Amino acid sequence: MTEFWVSSGHHLVQRTEGGGLAITDGLLLAYLARPELVPPEEACSAERALHAALMETPRRLVAPEEIARIADADARENWEVLLAFRDHLLAAPSVEAAYLSLVRGNLTGVPSLFLGQLVHLILRNALDGCEDPFVLRAAELFFRGQRVSFHEGAVLLADAEVIAAREGTAPLSPLVAMLGRDAMTELDVLTEESSWTYWSRSDAFSMAFNLSGERGREGLARTIEAFVHHLLNAAVTVTPLDRLEDPDWRWFVGLDAEATRIGNALWRGEAVDAPTRERLLAVFSLAFAEGTPVDAAVAERPVYLLLAMAPDKSLHLKPHNLVVGLPLAAGRADA
Repeated sequence: MTEFWVSSGHHLVQRTEGGGLAITDGLLLAYLARPELVPPEEACSAERALHAALMETPRRLVAPEEIARIADADARENWEVLLAFRDHLLAAPSVEAAYLSLVRGNLTGVPSLFLGQLVHLILRNALDGCEDPFVLRAAELFFRGQRVSFHEGAVLLADAEVIAAREGTAPLSPLVAMLGRDAMTELDVLTEESSWTYWSRSDAFSMAFNLSGERGREGLARTIEAFVHHLLNAAVTVTPLDRLEDPDWRWFVGLDAEATRIGNALWRGEAVDAPTRERLLAVFSLAFAEGTPVDAAVAERPVYLLLAMAPDKSLHLKPHNLVVGLPLAAGRADA
């Protein structure tokens, strides 16, 4: 099996009997080692002592007065957020259960960075053994922001952090600068010919992705199927569509905030102008396996999934919309 996404931290966890991932000390220590939590040189002795104690015993109880003794207000807030997140993880039987509890509850105060890391880890588990780089690159959309570009009729996605770093610190080649092209055009696009290189750079997130290509859309469809099946114990078939033409559509899920906004407008029968429609990048239909209990309003009709970019050409997929937005009947047991 080819290795990928070492940065997910999957080597720090263990599988439970149910196929989920157990919370381990190694995983907790990885959070404590993040730059935001390692005390800087100017940190007070109370913060240094707390961090050192947790590095020794990451599950130890932390008394409120230990946080109160930290001199810097921002540091106190960081520790409160981290410890609340840690305690939520420790209260759950698995990483997957912790994520489901979070997204079905109140996400206020939960950093998007932490949610993204959980999704990264969950997908590494769900896609274990996957040998298709197009599926894996599509899966990066679930936990990495993207920048959208259009080139010769193709919809290209590139990792937003990679692009920001290149635009900010790495000068473009003279030819690219002369032609007025952006940093994205200097990235290799994932193709059949270049796909073999994905494995050595999967943690660099440095390959652009053709969302409008058949392999790209199929890759995203397979990722959605794996994510839904792994988390919700629901077998689904996801099919890429050229457009949404169903006059009797019963249900949709916006895979991001902009897609939700556009979908709601279409649902209400409101006029959607051409520039807004052009921001709709992909449409999929989702069908549940026979016998899956779903909302009576949907019955056997497909569920439509919409993906759109923001006006600034950014794309931030919200995978938890699949968890809370699909019309599965109440009372089902998750995986």
